[in-house]
Amino acid sequence: MKQGIHPEYKKAIVKCACGNTFETGSVVDEIKVEICSECHPFFTGKQKFIDKGGRVDRFKKKYGM
Repeated sequence: MKQGIHPEYKKAIVKCACGNTFETGSVVDEIKVEICSECHPFFTGKQKFIDKGGRVDRFKKKYGM
């Protein structure tokens, strides 16, 4: 690696909109995010699945079956 051309890699604080903070490595001192693993629905298990059921019923109704 060439000396003097790379940014300094240091510890950074990540702050989420939910209030969660954690430490990681980055070239900036502070990172602000809107969603993290503590509040994301996929990781918390509170994910809502949208039911697209009724397609068969609508087809049968539409074509009189």
